[in-house]
Amino acid sequence: MADRTAPNCHLRLEWVYGYRGHQCRNNLYYTAAKEIVYFVAGVGVVYNTREHKQKFYLGHNDDIISLALHPERVLVATGQVGKEPYICVWDSYTVQTVSILKDMHTHGVACLAFDLEGQCLVSVGLDSKNTICVWDWRRGKVLAAAPGHTDRIFDISWDLYQPSKLVSCGVKHIKFWSLCGNALTPKRGVFGKTGDLQTILCLACAKDEVTYSGALNGDIYVWKGINLMRTVQGAHGSGIFSMNACEEGFATGGRDGCVRLWDLNFKPITVIDLRETDQGYKGLSVRSVCWRGDHILVGTQDSEIFEVVVHDRNKPFLIMQGHCEGELWALAVHPTKPLAMTGSDDRSVRIWSLIDHALIARCNMEEPIRCAAVSTDGIHLALGMKDGSFTVLRVRDMTEVVHIKDRKEAVHELKYSPDGAHLAVGSNDNSVDIYGVVQRYKKLGECIGSTSFITHMDWSTDSKYLQTNDGSGRRLFYRMPSGKEVTNREELKLVQWSSWTCVLGPEVNGIWPKYSEINDINSVDANFSNQVLVTADDYGLVKLLRYPCVKKGAKFKKYLGHSAHITNARWSHDYQWVITIGGADHSVFQWKFVPERKSKEALHIAPQETLADSNSEESDSDQSDVPEMDSEIEQETQLTYRRQVYKEDLPQLKEQCKEKHRAMAMKKRERAPGSGIKLHFIHGYRGYDCRSNLFYTQTGEIVYHVAAVGVVYNRQQNTQRFYMGHDDDILCLAIHPLKDFVATGQVGRDSSIHIWDTELLKPMSVLKGFHQLGVCALDFSADGKRLASVGLDDNHTVVLWDWRKGEKLSAIRGSKDKIFVVKINPYMPDKLITAGVKHMKFWHKAGGGLIGRKGNMGKTETMMCAVYGWTEEMVFSGTCTGDICIWRDMFLMKTVKAHDGPVFSMHALEKGFVTGGKDGIVALWDDTFERCLKTYAIKRAVLAPGSKGLLLEDNPSIRAISLGHGHILVGTKNGEILEVDKSGPITLLVQGHMEGEVWGLATHPHLPLCATVSDDKTLRIWDLSPSHCMLAVRKLRKGGRCCCFSPDGKALAVGLNDGSFLIVNADTLEDLVSFHHRKDIISDIRFSPGTGKYLAVASGDTFVDIYNVMSSKRVGVCKGSLNYITHLDWDKRGKLLQVNTGAKEQLFFEAPRGKRQTIPATEVGKIDWSTWTCVLGTSVEGIWPVISEATEVTAACLSNDRKVLATGDDLGYVKLFRYPVKGKYAKFKRYVAHSTHVTNVRWTHDDSLLVTVGGGDTCLMIWAHEAEGHRDIRQCDSEESDIESEDDGGYDSDVTRENEINYTIKALSTNVRPMTGVKPHLQLKEPSVDERPPVSRALPQPEKLQTNNVGKKKRPIEDLVLELVFGYRGNDCRNNVHYLNEGADIIYHTASVGIVLNLTTSCQSFYVEHSDDILCLTINQHPKFPNVVATGQVGDTGDMSATSPSIHVWDAMTKQTLSVLRCFHSSGVCSVSFSATGKLLLSVGLDPEHTVTIWKWQEGAKVASRIGHTQRIFVAEFRPDSDTHFVSVGIKHVRFWTLAGRALLSKKGAMSSIEDAHMQTMLSVAFGANNLTFTGTISGDVCVWKEHVLVRIVAKAHTGPVFTMYTTLRDGLIVTGGKERPSKEGGALKLWDQELKRCRAFRLETGQVIDCVRSVCRGKGKILVGTRNAEIIEVGEKNAACNILVNGHMDGPIWGVGAHPSRDVFLSAAEDGTVRLWDIPEKKMLNKVNLGHPARTVSYSPEGDMVAIGMKNGEFIILLVASLKIWGKKRDRRSAIQDIRFSPNSHYLAVGSTESAVDFYDLTLGPQLNRINCCRDIPSFVMQMDFSADSSYVQISTGAYKRLVYEVPSGKQVIEQSHIDRITWATWTSVLGDEVIGIWSRNTDKADVTCACVSHSGLNIVTGDDFGMVKLFDFPCPEKFAKHKRFLGHSAHLTNTRFTNGDRFVISAGGDDRSLFVWRCVHAPH
Repeated sequence: MADRTAPNCHLRLEWVYGYRGHQCRNNLYYTAAKEIVYFVAGVGVVYNTREHKQKFYLGHNDDIISLALHPERVLVATGQVGKEPYICVWDSYTVQTVSILKDMHTHGVACLAFDLEGQCLVSVGLDSKNTICVWDWRRGKVLAAAPGHTDRIFDISWDLYQPSKLVSCGVKHIKFWSLCGNALTPKRGVFGKTGDLQTILCLACAKDEVTYSGALNGDIYVWKGINLMRTVQGAHGSGIFSMNACEEGFATGGRDGCVRLWDLNFKPITVIDLRETDQGYKGLSVRSVCWRGDHILVGTQDSEIFEVVVHDRNKPFLIMQGHCEGELWALAVHPTKPLAMTGSDDRSVRIWSLIDHALIARCNMEEPIRCAAVSTDGIHLALGMKDGSFTVLRVRDMTEVVHIKDRKEAVHELKYSPDGAHLAVGSNDNSVDIYGVVQRYKKLGECIGSTSFITHMDWSTDSKYLQTNDGSGRRLFYRMPSGKEVTNREELKLVQWSSWTCVLGPEVNGIWPKYSEINDINSVDANFSNQVLVTADDYGLVKLLRYPCVKKGAKFKKYLGHSAHITNARWSHDYQWVITIGGADHSVFQWKFVPERKSKEALHIAPQETLADSNSEESDSDQSDVPEMDSEIEQETQLTYRRQVYKEDLPQLKEQCKEKHRAMAMKKRERAPGSGIKLHFIHGYRGYDCRSNLFYTQTGEIVYHVAAVGVVYNRQQNTQRFYMGHDDDILCLAIHPLKDFVATGQVGRDSSIHIWDTELLKPMSVLKGFHQLGVCALDFSADGKRLASVGLDDNHTVVLWDWRKGEKLSAIRGSKDKIFVVKINPYMPDKLITAGVKHMKFWHKAGGGLIGRKGNMGKTETMMCAVYGWTEEMVFSGTCTGDICIWRDMFLMKTVKAHDGPVFSMHALEKGFVTGGKDGIVALWDDTFERCLKTYAIKRAVLAPGSKGLLLEDNPSIRAISLGHGHILVGTKNGEILEVDKSGPITLLVQGHMEGEVWGLATHPHLPLCATVSDDKTLRIWDLSPSHCMLAVRKLRKGGRCCCFSPDGKALAVGLNDGSFLIVNADTLEDLVSFHHRKDIISDIRFSPGTGKYLAVASGDTFVDIYNVMSSKRVGVCKGSLNYITHLDWDKRGKLLQVNTGAKEQLFFEAPRGKRQTIPATEVGKIDWSTWTCVLGTSVEGIWPVISEATEVTAACLSNDRKVLATGDDLGYVKLFRYPVKGKYAKFKRYVAHSTHVTNVRWTHDDSLLVTVGGGDTCLMIWAHEAEGHRDIRQCDSEESDIESEDDGGYDSDVTRENEINYTIKALSTNVRPMTGVKPHLQLKEPSVDERPPVSRALPQPEKLQTNNVGKKKRPIEDLVLELVFGYRGNDCRNNVHYLNEGADIIYHTASVGIVLNLTTSCQSFYVEHSDDILCLTINQHPKFPNVVATGQVGDTGDMSATSPSIHVWDAMTKQTLSVLRCFHSSGVCSVSFSATGKLLLSVGLDPEHTVTIWKWQEGAKVASRIGHTQRIFVAEFRPDSDTHFVSVGIKHVRFWTLAGRALLSKKGAMSSIEDAHMQTMLSVAFGANNLTFTGTISGDVCVWKEHVLVRIVAKAHTGPVFTMYTTLRDGLIVTGGKERPSKEGGALKLWDQELKRCRAFRLETGQVIDCVRSVCRGKGKILVGTRNAEIIEVGEKNAACNILVNGHMDGPIWGVGAHPSRDVFLSAAEDGTVRLWDIPEKKMLNKVNLGHPARTVSYSPEGDMVAIGMKNGEFIILLVASLKIWGKKRDRRSAIQDIRFSPNSHYLAVGSTESAVDFYDLTLGPQLNRINCCRDIPSFVMQMDFSADSSYVQISTGAYKRLVYEVPSGKQVIEQSHIDRITWATWTSVLGDEVIGIWSRNTDKADVTCACVSHSGLNIVTGDDFGMVKLFDFPCPEKFAKHKRFLGHSAHLTNTRFTNGDRFVISAGGDDRSLFVWRCVHAPH
């Protein structure tokens, strides 16, 4: 039998020929040590040119494509391609990894750049969005990420002169990014007229916001800010690939082969044309330049590296060469000299010196070369070509000997015979030709046996035979030189082969994996003398195997470096080196061969080399070198802990079932019961598949776990306390070094780790998101700050955490095999070990990753436990064979035999160790494991009298061991916890059943006892009184499923799994009688009540047998069920049996004969049942959950007082229902402690305890039953029901509107008006009939517009500045008005503007950085952060791009943005709140999940995020004294949240403590002392909560919904605001005391019928109120005086705006039925008129003495301005009036309506307003109208995008264009017409320009559009897409714009935002 291990020799990478110049740029730099760093294939190379040495970085597993140098020039970052590509930061000096950055990019990492300090690294991905990521690379953390661009990005750079600014460039774009918070916000570079929009390839940043960039056409584009400033044309002849900045200036390199140097101002210094130098050639293309001092490095497309010395720049040195692009296949080695020959598709053949590491000859051929061979004398070199020819050259001068072409297909293999006489040439034509060398290569024979192309050939040593491999996987033999096939295998028996390069044949079977059918091995070469084989494959692996290797799947050593395919591998002639060549990476690798005897000495080789030498994990041999696995370990390795349904799946499952329960939800359902249960004691300890999970705490209590519960056991009092935070099996437990905290990991789809306090039993931190299926091992670091965890996923992921912060520090795939233990090095917390099946690994942290190496131990053993010793190198591990391995670093020093069978647990002491094993022995050792000091055997004989139970067997397998308090604590596989005194006696503290499911459970009829029977083949009796111990145990022949006490408690019946049952004496457990009548398991067994005369025995084979107990005879059989029997119950008389079956049948039988009875459902409930343990029938139908498909109710038991039904189900829930449980889906209380199935539940005889058993978790749990009155508020009572409560939560119109509002971003706006037709900029112009002659004799064209200030010099308007905003968003936002600066200022928002209003000056200042509507606002109340405001906005999808929703944190005084948080909340952010310290920010999203997120806003880091609720959450607020507790309220929702580390834990509010309280929609929240929380409801009540339980309801605090509440931090008083009719006693605003007991109401003197308060805030003696009607009011607390600070329209849109002809006042008319008069200088509303109908338009008369108002109902009114009296009104139309205008001579009034008509009225005829005419044939509704200056024409713009002109007052249409062109207009508000075609932008396909107004000077036009933009153009603008300035701030849909008199201001009116913006006009200077 050949040696099956991997060979002991190894390879060491010595040299790499080549440089990756293709498809990569900027990848060549000088390091600080003046070495050169670059990459080839998957290797980072550091090349020292002076010493001609290379070092290699081998941390990647695929092609490297990007590289960046740290500013200190020692560290390098490289990025690779691949499905899960990662970035490595490594040290160029030691070539060791410093950090790994992963889990962010897909496809590959295209660009990398460090910032100036070197703290941050930016990377760009190759994914479709070209994601840009900014990393804190030392911690491996992402700081920000955003989609980069839709097309490829070629370069990215930090602006080294401005912090947090970056520039990226690529295909047809350049983008300037700013990093703020976690948001990367781009601005696109504007090419403008200066240069063409084109692809930018590289860039460099300079001072003063200047950026230089190289373009595809060879120009250099110079940017200032985001604008193209100038271009340097023709800097290069074509594309500029690389630009490098240094102290002296810039170097650029281009496709034209030139390198240019520029000074710091980009003035040219010099040019170096490499094509013209000695080494140059046509087509040389520069891909990378690096300029340092007087040296320049240049990397080319064809894999060369040049070094140029600046003052001698005509003589560049060629310091590295490689093959150019094209696959590299040909490789041959010289037979006598250290030379290698390679030939490639680049048509060159090259000869390399293996000693000098240099290219010594090169020759270019006509054809691509595919193979090569050197003749035995070393004189001839034969090359096989791709076209089927071959060429022979003389080696010494590369001259041609012959060129022969006999084949059409490529020649893939050729070889000279050992005697030098023949050359065999194998081609893809399936044949081998034989040529005679001496006969000038005459063809002598051919071999034609193959049916596929020839891949490999070898000659025999006597040159008489040739063997071939072909593409179909056949191996053939031929006689030479004739080429006749050898079919008789006998004659080959003695053939010796001169070389072995074939991949087929018995000698090389082992190179193929066991089960693979693939041919991915390209090349093999055997080294006969050392008996090793080297192979090269398609995955870039070079492998070393023993030769011969006969069995498939041999062990190997593998070496990475090449990227994908390695095409060839050959030994050098003296076997010193292996040469491998890469196909795609066209590089040549030279590996040094280190034979066995040398590898011993090589232990001190540089660490990088041990990295590459990995004892492979993939080797899968038939027969393992590991001894047979121990049965226990075998079992454990196979446990997967997979669940059909995880608890995490329940919400989705419930969602899926929603529909079928909508109907149910309306019916009244049974309430939850009043009483509850509380976990009291658990019998059980999880030892059968967990190890080292038992410890002493600080206080000497014992902590361990079982099922889903962490248990803290007090051995003095024999009591237990429980940590109930988990919801599924806990699999591992680790204790903090201070012994006060414990970490536990559980099973789950996304499994969590909880770190909790053993005293308070509260979670300190919960870690989630990285482990699937479960967490199987944990360990704390010695300083207690870090935690390591291992997952159960296929890769056994290892994660290192900073557990308090909940941050993942590093993660890595641990191993394919199961890991049993992880340990952090106590001396160096960056190092850790993992051990498990067949491996031991040593890891160290590198940034976000871990780097691991396998321990070198010869044969691989399975490790079960490990500890660190007394120094940082020493590690001790226990194996599955009973040995202790002693390690130093990663080398095995020696092994010590410690136990018979596996060593399961070990523990390090100050001096020495303690170990425990399967042999049941505890051993104490000295500190070197040289002496065993003492052993303790766990035996019954030494059990101390105080034990709480009995040992089942001697020497149980020991699974956990721990020391403390003078004792050794031992946990066994049988579920026992023992305390061993150092002097020997053993006390049993806790025990449970052993492995196997526990099903049988019975409680004693009158004593506090219970019996259990389990699959572990034992029957046990437990004491339920406070002594909590196991009283008796008896072994059974078979496992059992059920048991039952007789009514007198003397006998106990037990049903077994083999169909037999026995009756035993209940005290002694001795047999009384036994029967075996059935084959299937006995599933339930019951004595009849009373005397217990009969015994009913149910079995799995569908029968119930009835026995007479006294006579021991079977008296009856109940037949007729279709399926196995699950439950049995007797009636009180002992005459009737109720039976449940697995087919969900409910059957009745008469006893004792077993006759079947049919009983109507209505009667069943009336029968007096002795017990009720059935789960079917109308009286219990409510116990089945909504998702009954996913889970079964397995057990039930009715309490003896018939009030409470307890159930157990498959998901591990114990639930209590109120009996009878009629109607579906009753409400319940539910408790989680068991992990999976609860198999049985039973009440004790007096209902004081509930006993439950778990199937898989083997536990017996005892719960104390607490009656209704006796209820301290506790966490584990969770009242639930599977479907949302039937109450609709209440109704209110305002709440409904707020809930249903659909927030969309402005960019997706659509038309505000129902337009039809073709947009103006898309209409084709019709040529007018009389096109004027070029030289016109006519008069000059009149002015388009009559200008009012004719005398003065007219000045155009340059800019608009926001001066005033009238409006406040109160109708659908809340809690958004606050005091700042001690009440001197207030802050609020409307549209997308944050407004700070100074109350003394009434001046407003604005925060305008939001790109869309603000929805929420809060201020930071911590004194450290004065005036810090957070505002959240609407957004699109949460993809982190610029349209994602975001939160801005800003300084209200300076308007400086402090941080921008891009969120994943799609749609928008609806609530924000700062924590008590001011450092955290809480946000809630409008996304369908209503996500709740917590941020560290200063860093922009997301701390935690979780799904909030299925329906809308309105508000979430931090408790004012906390950074970890907050409350969210919403539609039928109130939740109390805790932040633990990075996890959010929450509890629903529990309402049942108050009679008839039901969950309503909650709208607002406030806080009181002692953990009180107040929530305002939709009905006007306020709920008062203590912790999460409702304690009081303040009924009708307001008559309508309580929309807002405010907690004053100063004095704790609470302000509430609601919706209420003002009355004498009450108002919508109230001030309450701290307990919400007494209040004072304030009336808001607004004159509204109903006041609706949306926001309140309290300052010094003042209360600030924001109302639904857009008013902000200040109320004095003492005098209750109201002062209205802000007014606005309450409903929009505001359609009409009219500016006064001579004063700075204007009117607005809106949908809310008011017309309001605003004063700009006074900054306030002067007056408002309620019209009673929505108003649409408003206009002043030319003198300003009258106002006309048009209404939505078709009516119009004329008011006199002086008295506000109605002068006249009229209604001639039925639909809305759209525009109304006085003629300039005040003669006529024009009224345009939706009825496609304009009516004229003559005002001189008095107020009766008779219509004198109207314009007909208008194609659509009227939008805007303008009179001509002489009042004789009117122009009308219509909804069909047509502009028409009519005569006044006749109403005749003017058709002739030339006529129209001569009209001078008095005003221009039309958006249509040739004069304004330029105002229509390209992207108005869905949305429109809605309004326009030309300035009085006639030089400018201001427009408003559906996107909410105000734009300023020159007038007229007849060219399409005219240039303009844009001003943001409004929400979508601007409805109107107007200039005030003298063009001093522009007024813009908002549709969606109901706000008026006043902009000051900035005029151009004279």
